[in-house]
Parts: sequence; structure tokens; C-alpha cells
Amino acid sequence: MLSPRKVKHRKQMKQSQHLHRGKESRGTHIAFGDFALMSTESEWITNRQIEAARIAMTRYIKRGGKIWIRIFPDKPLTKKPAEVRMGKGKGSPEQWVAVVRAGRIMFELAGVEEPIAREAMRLAAAKLPVKTRFVARGGR
Repeated sequence: MLSPRKVKHRKQMKQSQHLHRGKESRGTHIAFGDFALMSTESEWITNRQIEAARIAMTRYIKRGGKIWIRIFPDKPLTKKPAEVRMGKGKGSPEQWVAVVRAGRIMFELAGVEEPIAREAMRLAAAKLPVKTRFVARGGR
């Protein structure tokens, strides 16, 4: 599971929802592979969802090709235990999320044919909470 080794602040503020809207300005082009999975909407993606998508892709391509994960869950989400009264401070960090906005390249793939890459990305997209788009290098 992906998570930071060390963070400056153990608990972060959630941020208001309007900051999640809009398009991504960085990480919008294919940098490493030949095919990629791009987000078309904004959402938080947990480390478990990223791992599930990675496993789905690697199982389908069967040791062929190389996968790059272009998002990293560096935002802690806190939660208070069940049936606990209000007050008494903020809950403890429970999971890590990556903030993904529309247009962000999340996964890249190289070393396989396009139909195989397309199917692997479709399987990975099924594990993610965002709508996605398959993109190829050079706009193929």
C-alpha cells in the first residue's frame, strides 16, 4: 500500500470542495509510457484503490510491459471511532488519499500492444471512483 514515509504534519485540513473543481495543470501529458489512463473528473483516490487498479493491470498484462503510477496518496484522512461523542479533538489518521483533478494522468503503460493496454486500463478504471479516458502517445 502506498503511503508517505514521513510527513511534516500528521493531520491535514480537508480543504473545501471548490478546490477540487477545475482542471489539472500538471501531470496532464504522457511522460514515460505509450498508453495512459486519464481522469476526467475530480475526486480523492485512496491508496487501496490505487493498489487495486495496479493489481488489475499487472494481472492482465501477465509480466509483459511496464507500469508507472503517476499519483501518490500524500493527504491523510482522519476518522473518529464509531459511537464516540462529539468534541475531544480530531480523530486519528485512518487512510491516505491522492487528490486527483480532471485531466490528470494516473497510470502509464508501455511494452504491450494497444488492445491489451486498452483492456488493462479498462480493468483498472473499474477499480477507481472517477470517470477515466484511455489516451495514447501522439494522440492515437
